[in-house]
Amino acid sequence: MDEPIPVTRDVDGGTAKLLPDIDRERAWLLTVDGAPQSYVDLGDPEHLEFEYARRVGHVLDAAAPPGRPLDVLHLGGGALTLPRYTAATRPGSRQLVVEADRGIVALVAEHLPLPAGSGVTVRADDARAALEEAPDASADVIVGDVFGGSRVPAHLTSVEYARSVARVLRPGGLYAANLADGAPFGFLRSQVATFAAVLPRLCLIAEASVLRGRRFGNAVLVASTADLPLDPLARRAAADAFPARVVHGDALDRFTAGAAPVGDADAVGSPEPPGGAFGVG
Repeated sequence: MDEPIPVTRDVDGGTAKLLPDIDRERAWLLTVDGAPQSYVDLGDPEHLEFEYARRVGHVLDAAAPPGRPLDVLHLGGGALTLPRYTAATRPGSRQLVVEADRGIVALVAEHLPLPAGSGVTVRADDARAALEEAPDASADVIVGDVFGGSRVPAHLTSVEYARSVARVLRPGGLYAANLADGAPFGFLRSQVATFAAVLPRLCLIAEASVLRGRRFGNAVLVASTADLPLDPLARRAAADAFPARVVHGDALDRFTAGAAPVGDADAVGSPEPPGGAFGVG
């Protein structure tokens, strides 16, 4: 069998590359302008290589009893890692993926196609616009994983955006967002405050080294109107190869102290990562 070869293509957000993983036969890394976007293993869609993806996977695992189908809205698609994971772990799920970069949508459809009957629909659109058009109480889980380059866009960080998330979630549904920041955590703290103004049950999942400000990194924000599945999330996060903490309650209040919610008029994107934080050579 021929060895897989890298694929390079100009997309809306820059230069995308699909790079084969020499250690896993059907696995690929998607980068845009050198920044990692997705890692998928077509032969094993339950394999989540990136730590943040594993943490969002924990949220999906804890959202309902094992195997129960979910209705999931994915804001941001990339190579469809988490939709593939959900389709494999919860057959019969209905999933809508919204990806703004039409070039990435076409690249992934051509080279990393979804299996037949996956239950996944991919739509090329702006995440906020698609969210605002979604029916009330139509999603069990909403996943926010939108990066313009290496930054979360500002229009996905406001109270107005959070209200749209709350409207589309079913009662007790979960929102899980992949965010990135470093000390002194101005962006991450403001995001907790912003979502706390709309969805009163929150936690952060991140490595201790990130939360202590030792390095820039990812944190997953989980929010709901109902009590969160904190114990299952904590067990899963602690068992990862790079263990993470689940911060909630008083500890989260101390982390967020002094931060204020932000509206559309004042919203800013996540900070630019320091050189080399997420880059791929």
